Amino acid sequence: MTMNHALRHGSRTLALTATVLGVIAAAVPAAAEEQPTAEQILADCASGEGKCSFNSPQLGKAYLGEPRQVSELLYNCTDSPASQSMSWADTVGSSHSVGGSVTVGGGIEGIITASVTATYNYTWQSSHTETSSFTVTVKPGEVGWISRAQVMRQISGTWQTHYDDPKWGHYYWFVPDTVTGPAPNGTDGKHSAVVVKSRKMTADEKKLCAGGSTQDKVFTRSR
Repeated sequence: MTMNHALRHGSRTLALTATVLGVIAAAVPAAAEEQPTAEQILADCASGEGKCSFNSPQLGKAYLGEPRQVSELLYNCTDSPASQSMSWADTVGSSHSVGGSVTVGGGIEGIITASVTATYNYTWQSSHTETSSFTVTVKPGEVGWISRAQVMRQISGTWQTHYDDPKWGHYYWFVPDTVTGPAPNGTDGKHSAVVVKSRKMTADEKKLCAGGSTQDKVFTRSR
């Protein structure tokens, strides 16, 4: 079939009735050849226009995601190491392999949650937030910050959409999808990591230490 490789479609096994044929025939020729994108199918799942299910979910092994900066930057313009307690906050969401994010509280989230819970008794969350504080120690002439890596997990399955009336020529559409999102700490023995990182100041950052209110000071700036 000449369509998006991420999309497969099927029709009812029963022969189409004359009424359904009339609906298809009433469409202009260009519309009869139209194929939906995966995003359009998922949008119908989210809105409820299509009666959707997330079939045969497969849980992947948990892994540690890429670390990312979660705090402000701490600059040390003094001649001695400096330590300071810094607060941090991190929110990690979920995304689809077909594109886009999983909206918290949206229709897609509820369908995935119901499917995974029924199959594995596993509590899936589309978003996870953590906040805390950490002591950051920075050497003279360096910049420090807090970095965090979240435990992640992928769930692969197939979206099945059923329409009461044919849409894009069919009652049923099937969309393979892989959802990547946060997993509880300790899943498959993996644990989220919070670490302090530092680097040498750049030339422009050193200029900040050379004059003004930051001279011979320890100060923070937003990310």
